Amino acid sequence: MKALPGVSASAALTVSPDDTAPAMASGDVPVLATPRLLALCEEATVAAVAPFLEEDETTVGSRVVLEHLAPSAPGARVEATAVLEAVSGPRLTFAVTAREGDRRVGRGTIERVVVDRRRFLARAGEAGARGGAA
Repeated sequence: MKALPGVSASAALTVSPDDTAPAMASGDVPVLATPRLLALCEEATVAAVAPFLEEDETTVGSRVVLEHLAPSAPGARVEATAVLEAVSGPRLTFAVTAREGDRRVGRGTIERVVVDRRRFLARAGEAGARGGAA
């Protein structure tokens, strides 16, 4: 992977009832669920580095720090932007920001690790066969 700090990408969604806290079992208020906000931010991180990955590479999430700052009602358009801030070997650190128009609704840091897809899946299968033990 040859991505350099500064590369970025965005992902957007219009909040639907399926994106709300009750639908995702993460609360009872019908606004954008924090797990859905995280998924949107991760989508942006994946898009930022996708053009730089080799055919057999992918990235997997390893660490998240996310602040969900404000609610977004169904019908709102939320856009998450990820900027690659650091590359340390296979470890990629992104700054993420989510906005609803001019209002910031989320911010944080997401770390992903570049892995060989086949080896990673083989390890996952081995762990599953052992009952999830690492």
